Amino acid sequence: MSTTPLQARVRAADGGVAVIELTGDVTAACESELMDAYREAGRSEVRGIVLDFTGLDYMNSSGIGLLVTLLVRAKREGRQVSAYGLSNHYRQIFELTRLDEVISVHDEEEQAIAAARTSPVNPTSVLPGQRAPGG
Repeated sequence: MSTTPLQARVRAADGGVAVIELTGDVTAACESELMDAYREAGRSEVRGIVLDFTGLDYMNSSGIGLLVTLLVRAKREGRQVSAYGLSNHYRQIFELTRLDEVISVHDEEEQAIAAARTSPVNPTSVLPGQRAPGG
């Protein structure tokens, strides 16, 4: 299976939100591209990040792991992360991995931007792969 290298473009949205447009494959090979985009998005007074998955071709378990890493950074920096443009297949994966409990998933960009301006989906939720306190 051939892969399409990830291209991540950052743009500003209203209300202290940055949108990261993801085009191609989200796999272990794209770690530097994704994390560089996150750093670029967080340079200013950004309090919310929107991940645009409309250009997503493929995402594997390593790509999910990278999203968890991004979420850990965002949570540590007090930023809300939301997403839109996921196919039904990837929405199901977000549900199975419980990513949808820490990333609010939306149909439209406007909804995702509005959600990224607000407080975290579930600020007390444990990120996928983490253990609950005392657990």
